[in-house]
Amino acid sequence: MPRTTMRAIGQDMLGGPEVLKEIEAERPAPGPTEVLVRVHAAGVNPTDWKHRATGGMLGQPPFVLGWDVSGVVDSVGVGTTLYKPGDEVFGMLRYPYGHGAFAEYVAAPARTFARKPRKIDHVRAAALPLAALTAWQALVDTAEVRAGQRVLVHAAAGGVGHLAVQIAKAQGAHVIGTASAAKHEFLRGLGADELVDYRSVDFAEAIEDVDVVIDTIGGDYGPRSLRTLREGGVIVSLVLSNTAADLRAQAEKLGIRAEAMLVEPDHAAMKAIAALVEEGRLHAEIDTVLPLEQAAKAHELGETGRTTGKIVLTVR
Repeated sequence: MPRTTMRAIGQDMLGGPEVLKEIEAERPAPGPTEVLVRVHAAGVNPTDWKHRATGGMLGQPPFVLGWDVSGVVDSVGVGTTLYKPGDEVFGMLRYPYGHGAFAEYVAAPARTFARKPRKIDHVRAAALPLAALTAWQALVDTAEVRAGQRVLVHAAAGGVGHLAVQIAKAQGAHVIGTASAAKHEFLRGLGADELVDYRSVDFAEAIEDVDVVIDTIGGDYGPRSLRTLREGGVIVSLVLSNTAADLRAQAEKLGIRAEAMLVEPDHAAMKAIAALVEEGRLHAEIDTVLPLEQAAKAHELGETGRTTGKIVLTVR
């Protein structure tokens, strides 16, 4: 008789990494136009530990976290034509309510996924979806970056930041990044044209005539970044806060557009991201790989803020 349960990492209370426990959960079944994916690897993102600690948009547990998936299609629901069992796929579950990647299986709409690039394994594929989609939707869809424009990426060595550097370069932009001096060589290797050590230099004094700012930090970075933008520029904040309206008002007075965005599943963008990977123009830097049962350790590492690139969990 087929197994009806699966391993997952769940929590029944909010708190530190210690609340994450291995559990037995009901194995999902694909509904109409959905696929059931056997998870081989799951990416870990800052939003995971924020929701673990506060509940965020999910509210109170119990829940299983994780949005990044790379794996193999196990079965398909009625009406699904994009994939067949055995196909390798990667994608981001619907944010925020489609969570559940820290498990052996996930079921989601087929267009949540794209075919995994052949030149990378599941670990590198799982590191991409949420962060790469965030960077793509901020740069390409929201800011509409064009060749020759000057783009400033804050926290350029972070999970979203290092992918934003590469995507902006692929769009033909001149890329400026803020990062600690120790990360500058890494970022030059990704194509960054200019780098500012935020620990020793006030970026708002050192950078000017920027067309696009990607703010992955929040706080006072938004208002300070306005000083770097030229009239007609745009700042895209990836940190939603109750000060967004204030930033938008300040920006409008300067002839600048200010946007705040959340990432969403995007089949076309996932295919574009996969194409960049196949062309050798985009890759995810992997900081640490751990087995699923060490999810708590992954959260501990991520919360230090000292990782370069992504943390990935493998599911066996």
